[in-house]
Amino acid sequence: MSLLQLFTGAKPCPRRESAPGRHGRSVRIAIVAESFLPHMNGVTHSLLQVIAHLRRRGDDVLVIAPTSSWLDDEAPAEVEGYPVHRLPSVPLRGYANVRVAAGTPARLRRIFADFMPEVVHVASPFVLGWRAVQAAHQLGIPAVSIYQTEVPAYAARYGAPWLEQLLWQHVENIHELSTLTLAPSSFAVDQLHSHGVRRVHLWRRGVDTSRFHPQKYDAGWRASVAPNGERIIGFVGRLAAEKQVEDLAVLADLPGTRLVIVGSGPLKDSLRAKLPGAYFAGFQGGEDLARMVASFDLFVHPGESETFCQTIQEAQASGVPVVAVGRGGPLDLVDQSRTGWIYTPGRLDDLRSRVQDLIGDDIKRRAFGQAAFESVQGRTWPVLCEQLVGYYAKAISVKRRALNVQAREYLR
Repeated sequence: MSLLQLFTGAKPCPRRESAPGRHGRSVRIAIVAESFLPHMNGVTHSLLQVIAHLRRRGDDVLVIAPTSSWLDDEAPAEVEGYPVHRLPSVPLRGYANVRVAAGTPARLRRIFADFMPEVVHVASPFVLGWRAVQAAHQLGIPAVSIYQTEVPAYAARYGAPWLEQLLWQHVENIHELSTLTLAPSSFAVDQLHSHGVRRVHLWRRGVDTSRFHPQKYDAGWRASVAPNGERIIGFVGRLAAEKQVEDLAVLADLPGTRLVIVGSGPLKDSLRAKLPGAYFAGFQGGEDLARMVASFDLFVHPGESETFCQTIQEAQASGVPVVAVGRGGPLDLVDQSRTGWIYTPGRLDDLRSRVQDLIGDDIKRRAFGQAAFESVQGRTWPVLCEQLVGYYAKAISVKRRALNVQAREYLR
């Protein structure tokens, strides 16, 4: 009898046929996602890698995510053969392709009681994730929460700085109730500790070093966007306030360069007006994205709210040096004066000078690019996902010990 059966009397739904678990005993996991396919972002990308790894292991998985009525026909009912349970949702104001799920902890409890997970994986929890953490706690199921988005920092960017402290209180509540919290960078770990969150562990992100590789360099694409041999300064990411793409205007008049912006989002039209000389490639994925990134001369990222910044790793895997702001995840990813440069937050003159340093020195830029390529070898998704499975086991053990203590106290 499982812990959930012991405390609820529920009977589990039958297990679907799955592989016997080549990496050890298979695990039954409920994954709760604030956003999921067809909306692609950093959270979705990470989850797809995790789900694919769990399928290879032979684990049993249920994905719980918001509905996607804006593209109902493209919202999959299953991923990697695992079912996706959709909850009603409404669009986020000003960002219609981001959905906020409705429902209560009671509804999540019913879903969990039916599926009987051994652990709940909560991806970037905030609204749906908070309800999932509450439901898991009420049922005695361990919850592993993945801190991936610094939502409180968005308050000022979206014109509501007075909300920041309130939002941090919400984040603290979520992660204190979780069995374990996994944060993607040393900055994020320290940040959560500074807010009193305990049981925080470092879990980085993997990178597909086969997909992102210097060999994807595309001279034809370069010629189409930089016909006069300009050096290409590239950015990849969501075109939203928190990415601070407008800061790249400080690079617009650098001689012999072309700024390339890859991505889409609510600010795409205003950014086109602010950066009239830039080439906007729109949203790209798959091999098209890999070709573009490998064809950059330099990658830049100005967003100060990145808990990790996966696009930096993808640029490095492509052999491209990086100039990024000195806050958040980039502090772990960019080795100063070896794989790129870190500039002082808010100092756009520093951003410009760091870019000039590498754009103007072909030998240094190539050396930095080679070091960047070497720095990410071995950071593959299978390695990182197996580490995640280890954290699942740790959470199950921690929760079991806690429940045993509670049971002994009750029986006294």
